[in-house]
Amino acid sequence: MRLRVEFTTEPFDLDEVPAHAVVAREVIQTAALDAVDVGPFGNTAEGGADEVLKAVDALLRRSLEAGATRVSLQVNVIGEGEQ
Repeated sequence: MRLRVEFTTEPFDLDEVPAHAVVAREVIQTAALDAVDVGPFGNTAEGGADEVLKAVDALLRRSLEAGATRVSLQVNVIGEGEQ
């Protein structure tokens, strides 16, 4: 099974990237995932179910430890041929 995760961390800071956002991006970019897309207001990544769930666990733990007060995420099952 393949999953897609979309997430944001808060609070936002328009002047500089908050530590929790940097940590969240590092977790996703170094995880065994593919189709990673990070941006200033939202991030997505895809991969096998085990890899995505492991990354989500690390993302939640590390971004909250780094000062996030809210993490919004959505996880979807990706069907065959869907991107």
